[in-house]
Amino acid sequence: MKPDSKLAAKISGKDFIFTAEYLPVAGTGLTIDPKIFGSAALTAVNAADNHYGVSMSSLAASAALRQAGIEPVFQIVTRDRNRIALQSDLLGAAYLGIRNVLCLSGFHQTLIGCGESANVFDIDSIQLIDIVRKMNGGHLLDGTKIQGDFAMLIGAAANPDLKPIELNIIRLGKKIAAGADFIQTQAVFDVDNFKAWLKAAGDAGFAGKTAILAGVLPLKSAAQASELNTTHTDFVIPETIIDRLTAAGDAGAQEKEGLKIAGETINKLKGLPGLKGVHILSGGNESRVGELLAAVT
Repeated sequence: MKPDSKLAAKISGKDFIFTAEYLPVAGTGLTIDPKIFGSAALTAVNAADNHYGVSMSSLAASAALRQAGIEPVFQIVTRDRNRIALQSDLLGAAYLGIRNVLCLSGFHQTLIGCGESANVFDIDSIQLIDIVRKMNGGHLLDGTKIQGDFAMLIGAAANPDLKPIELNIIRLGKKIAAGADFIQTQAVFDVDNFKAWLKAAGDAGFAGKTAILAGVLPLKSAAQASELNTTHTDFVIPETIIDRLTAAGDAGAQEKEGLKIAGETINKLKGLPGLKGVHILSGGNESRVGELLAAVT
């Protein structure tokens, strides 16, 4: 079956798309006012899956967002579940009316403060994409027929800064071949580097085969930028940006400067050939999403 989500319709259209991110916390309900995601420019909101440690499940958060009138993107990582649990959660998501899924491997548990936990990685994100594609065809991985309707728009992640770029593009191609309808990238800070990656994806023949949304993260401070650079290989933040945040002044001024940098990045990205939209990575600072959207739309 074909998914009937708003995001699926937007991907098929000509509009530039904006999605955003909600990071659940270790709690039993939404920790944000859903109205902050009420911008008409925003198509869907990702519910992160134990992104920085144990939190309310992405499945529950996605259901809560949907109840609040916000279209969710259900994030699901293979780090914490085997193929049985993954398929079970996907069936549950379909029952709850969720129509978009982002397939991820997930950060290693030592990076989220859970070093004593065992990881699973029964399958990787590319294999998960393929499983969802099969489920869209009406069957589980073992061939069991799914009773009822199942249709998910399939998403994947990509890191434009991963080197060498040749291997980066090969991995991207595997995700698209497995069935990824859209790609949300890690945060872009070096637009020129991103342009080179986007051109390489186009040269590989991926244009029109998937919708690429560039990740943009409003940084809160120079300290946050330095920590992300040191801790996560997914983030490559130029020293010029860290210096600019430092020069802004106190904490409040640095946060405003981070928002300004994010807006400038979005304006540079808009209109790039082969780019379908922008994914705003909130980093848990969801209240700034509406402000950023207002500045660039």
